[in-house]
Amino acid sequence: MNYNNSNSGSVPKDIIIFLVRVFVGFAMLSHGFPKLQMLLAGGKIEFFDFMGLGPQISLILTVFAEFVCSILLILGLFTRVSLGFLIFTMAIAAFFVHGADPFEKREMSLIYLSVYLLLMATGPGKLSVDHMIEKRKRASDW
Repeated sequence: MNYNNSNSGSVPKDIIIFLVRVFVGFAMLSHGFPKLQMLLAGGKIEFFDFMGLGPQISLILTVFAEFVCSILLILGLFTRVSLGFLIFTMAIAAFFVHGADPFEKREMSLIYLSVYLLLMATGPGKLSVDHMIEKRKRASDW
């Protein structure tokens, strides 16, 4: 089996990419949903202000990445755009929010960051809405 050829064994590769997308997407939802609840609770928001926009805007952007983009990742819709937001969020978490913390505190965000970078490189795979849209576009182009 030739592991360098992207056409060989594409069905197992696409199944693995799909499983990774779904697993990591649901795993990140477990981090994003409590933040969404915090945002909707309406109380005083205490959250890391990473760009000087204020804690509420920072929380909104984080909820967008961790909750909305995770759902898009699971579906494989706007995958690379969603991954861009997720990569940015995990980089902020790893290097700014937990920058001074020991490795154990940064480890989870670095693992997510690594998986998101890998998915950015491989793309969403054939088992995705993005692939279905692209396939339909190609069929109508003649």
